[in-house]
Amino acid sequence: MSSCSRVVLVTGANKGIGLAIARDLCRQFPGDVLLTARVVARGQAAVQQLQAEGLSPRFHLLDIDDLQSIRALRDFLFKEYGGLDVLVNNAAISFWVDDPTPLPIQAEMAMKTNFFGTRDVCTELLPLVRPQGRVVNLSSTLTLVALKHCSPELQQKFTSETITEEELVGLMNKFVEDTKNGVHLKEGWPHMRFAPYSVSKLGITVLSRIQARKLSEQRTGDKILLNSCCPGWVRTNQGGPNALKSPEEGAETPMYLALLPSDAQGPHGQFVMEKKVEQWDPTSKLPPWLQLRKLP
Repeated sequence: MSSCSRVVLVTGANKGIGLAIARDLCRQFPGDVLLTARVVARGQAAVQQLQAEGLSPRFHLLDIDDLQSIRALRDFLFKEYGGLDVLVNNAAISFWVDDPTPLPIQAEMAMKTNFFGTRDVCTELLPLVRPQGRVVNLSSTLTLVALKHCSPELQQKFTSETITEEELVGLMNKFVEDTKNGVHLKEGWPHMRFAPYSVSKLGITVLSRIQARKLSEQRTGDKILLNSCCPGWVRTNQGGPNALKSPEEGAETPMYLALLPSDAQGPHGQFVMEKKVEQWDPTSKLPPWLQLRKLP
């Protein structure tokens, strides 16, 4: 077991916001920082980049689309550290608005990685999170846009305080099937740009609410805080060159949640933007910068 018992894990940390989060954690977290990526060469290159800056992350392979990869990481964490203190779920994919990939394939791929991959990571790693641990699921403000443009029936389901994980999984699968059958608009799904990405991240926001509720019920007294957040519109491969924030600025809210002090009572189960809790409600006010993205 490592002589340093505390550890934080960042998924998809070889570039963009994930790399910026890993960098800040190396500077601020009192323990080991595990930088993960699905391609070994890219992950090792990111580690070398941070090492050149005088930082000391560790690398571990992780493909969140591969359950065996997730379980190998789980076993490593248990053997090496005996647990996990902070989990930052950053890994995700998206498509450019003019991407020629057919909508049903975009929906299937985005849902597989962004929702189901992240869910699998949580299923395997949440049991390892120690008391006073922190879990941060990166979502997007586009989930609020998606929620606003869902049918009233879907809005009611996604904002329910009693929705179960099984019900949410059913809804995410239904979105994919509805796009394949060409009935997604008829079934009340949002008609907007980046719909596959936005709906998959809507699933992450709702999943985080469910996970937080389960933690409160099943691990009473452990004081684990789990939240979803929006880093903002960030200049990454996903955000594009015209975005308002640098990756370092995009890391600020995830870092705030990852390093909540041990005596913090919250936030927990919330959707956080600019370090502030946003109401998970279809009437919530959207930030002005979304207008610059010409959404929906």
